[in-house]
Amino acid sequence: MSIGKAKLLQSKLPDVGTTIFAVMTKMANDHGAINLSQGFPDFEVSKELIDGIYKSMLEGKNQYAPMPGLPQLKTGIQSMIRNSYGHNPDPDSEITVTAGATEAIFSSLMALVNTGDEVIMFDPAYDCYDPAVKLAGGISVHIPLTQPDFHIDWDRVRKSITPNTRLIMINSPQNPSGAVLSESDLDELEKVIADNDILVLSDEVYEHIIFDGIKHQSILRRESLRENGLAIFSFGKTFHATGWKVGYVISPEFITSEVRKVHQFLTYSVNTPMQWGLAAYAENPKNYLNLPAFYQEKRDKFLNLIKDSGFTPVPCHGTYFQLLSYSGIDSIPEMQMAEELTKKHGLASIPVSVFYADRQENNLLRFCFAKNDDTLQQAAEILCKI
Repeated sequence: MSIGKAKLLQSKLPDVGTTIFAVMTKMANDHGAINLSQGFPDFEVSKELIDGIYKSMLEGKNQYAPMPGLPQLKTGIQSMIRNSYGHNPDPDSEITVTAGATEAIFSSLMALVNTGDEVIMFDPAYDCYDPAVKLAGGISVHIPLTQPDFHIDWDRVRKSITPNTRLIMINSPQNPSGAVLSESDLDELEKVIADNDILVLSDEVYEHIIFDGIKHQSILRRESLRENGLAIFSFGKTFHATGWKVGYVISPEFITSEVRKVHQFLTYSVNTPMQWGLAAYAENPKNYLNLPAFYQEKRDKFLNLIKDSGFTPVPCHGTYFQLLSYSGIDSIPEMQMAEELTKKHGLASIPVSVFYADRQENNLLRFCFAKNDDTLQQAAEILCKI
């Protein structure tokens, strides 16, 4: 390779490799392991939803949808948000349909973060946050959540704010910990942004997967937060179809206009027949409001099946992920434990250390319980033998 070509190949993300989800899924496939690592269900998507999408294809609805999203779907989203949080966003100026929540996060950060801007995020954090901030020229400020319940230390947040702080990223229900924000957390967040004139990006993709009678504290419930922030959601998570990659972002018009400037050149528009099918399916609130009971049953089943194992569960109040501590079994690094569990025992998980900027080790692995009962039974049998 010539020197000239080498200069052209200077990486913008020199410390980033292949995402852990791809790594562990490949390892699971290579070793014939049960895959509880990557967060996707192994049960079927609603036939009604699939039929609705197929019908839209047969009707010729296969060309570009409008850049911000199909009007019928945005109206459906408006109804979903009104039913869930009592907020009535304007479909034309405040709702944008995106190619999954990841695109919504990326487009939002590209639009709002400038060179040198600081973005506060909480570790363990989903792995797309930090790279997106860096690509926007920003600086990620990582604040660890306080264990054992993974709560936010708001005093530490205040001490971390500088004149360069542009935005705070929150995630509730939180991946990977399963922790959820409370009303008092939103109280604190309101005070922080009011005192410092900063924005909020709220990743709420697991909004309907929340347990134990807890109410999801969306920023859309609070006027001061929704007027200074973005809330990001995922149809893939809500309707068990992660591979369809359809999400949306809700924000006030002055933010929406900037996000769409990026979205139109990154994706332009989202899969048209998918949007038509989702618009029809979302008309029935039962298709999303019954999710908490459905997933709580799976969480409880998984915990009951492993109660006699050497693993200790961390309380999980949302998402479809369960953290298990193996500190009573071994003290080896998390990645090593995850590899041994996959290769030797046939069960794939995710080491939680990869969600920390400093690769903090806590003897924790993340397991996805969005699986059929037979899959959970087989996984539990493996865990109980270790």
